Order: sequence, then structure tokens, then C-alpha cells
Amino acid sequence: MPFHPRLPQRIVCLTEETTETLYALGAGELVVGVSGFTVRPPEARRKPKVSTFLEANIEAILALRPDVVLAWSDLQASICAELIRQGIEVVCFNQRSVEEILSMILRLGALVGKVGEARRYVSRLVRHLRHASSRGARRRRRPRVYFEEWYDPLITGIRWVSEIVTLCGGEDVFQELSFYPDAKRRIIADPEEVVRRAPDIIVASWCGKKFKPERLRQRPGWLSIPAVATGQLYEIPSSIILQPGPAALTDGVDRMLAIFDQWEQQCGD
Repeated sequence: MPFHPRLPQRIVCLTEETTETLYALGAGELVVGVSGFTVRPPEARRKPKVSTFLEANIEAILALRPDVVLAWSDLQASICAELIRQGIEVVCFNQRSVEEILSMILRLGALVGKVGEARRYVSRLVRHLRHASSRGARRRRRPRVYFEEWYDPLITGIRWVSEIVTLCGGEDVFQELSFYPDAKRRIIADPEEVVRRAPDIIVASWCGKKFKPERLRQRPGWLSIPAVATGQLYEIPSSIILQPGPAALTDGVDRMLAIFDQWEQQCGD
């Protein structure tokens, strides 16, 4: 009996970061289905869209005859379970930190036979992160930063976001919450706690919603927060900061650096 083991030739990506990574590794042709939230790279949007974030069209995925489906975290556990019951191989990543994002890229490269490409790509990303860290370390004053992932209820940033804040020379005022992988435990039950922690900068990334600074100004007591009083209110698109993949480590980092640079210039530090 002849045996012909092979690597995946048809891949469905249920989140954006694996799609972006595969294209970066020169394996974009393997992607046959993507999340509807995919924006990077632009050409990937031409692929069939088979999922949102919490829901997926199982029939559409099966029709694409994937060799493997790539998912992310417990939030897609029910989708993974149904696909597995249908006989589909599923790889569910669960990266929550900068280091884990880099590790995911290496593992994904191995999955598709792009080990060398993945190592070189990770090396480029690490150089970019080291450069950002060097810039952050030169700051004369570290801004206190509140990152708002959602506004009702208030949810602060996940671990890789907090690490990016630190890397770029800031201090995450809710760093202790960032280690919780689930959003529920990152809820700030008392908005007055943000007032008490007095951030110099507020960065918002409301997934799917346009950031409205006036919402912050209308919150009781928030006009006394240094960031609100001085207008240091910024938005970073969720597509470049809340995706646990290359976008956060490149454009997300660059945007955070630019925000901190602007704050320094306006403060005259």
C-alpha cells in the first residue's frame, strides 16, 4: 500500500491573525476561507467569508473541504467542537502575550512547511520590537495609560496590549487585570477606579464601534482625569491592536509609540 503523507493544502482561518501570518510566510494560496473581520492583507478579503468571531457557517466550511481549520481561544470552542464532530481537523491557538504570538507564528510555519520562513519572519518582528523597546526606554517620563477595550461594561486591555504599552514606554494602570485571559475578569466594575488611578493617556479600541471621546467626558468624575482634562484621548483600530498576531506587533506598536511621542511633545517633557 503506497503512503503519501502531506501538509495541509486547504486551510480555513476563523480569525484574522492566522490569515495574515500565512500570507506573510508566502502561504496565502493555502487559505480557502476566512473570517468576515479579515482586513489584512487586503487580497485575503476576496476569499470566501465563513465566520464572524463567535459564529461560523459550518456548512460553508465543510463545502470548502479544508484539510485543517485554524481557530483561536475558548471563545471559538463551540465552533471547534462542531467541526471536530463533522470530522474536520482543527488547530486552536491560544496566544495571549507577545511571546506567545511569536511562538504561534513558528508553530503555524511548521504546520505548513514554512519553518525557515517563519523563523526569518519572527526575527524581523523581534527586531522591530527591540527597536520599539529602545525608544520606550529613552522616555524621560513614562505616561500612565488606561486602555479601554470596551465601554459598556468597561473592559481594560488583554495581556499583549498591556505588554505593548510597557514596551513603548508607558505604564498600564490596570496591568494586574491584563493577565486574565477572559474579558469578564478584566471588567472594571467601578468607573471611579479609573479616576483614582489618574491615567495621563487613554487609548480606546472598541471592536466594531467608533470611539467617541465625548462618552468619556460625560462619565461622572472623569473630567478630573489628567488624560480627559488635557485631551489625551486616542483610538487604535481593533484590527491592529486586538488581533493576537503580526498586526499588533507592527502597526499596533507603531501607533502606540506615536501616541506616546505626541503626549511627550504636548507635555513639553
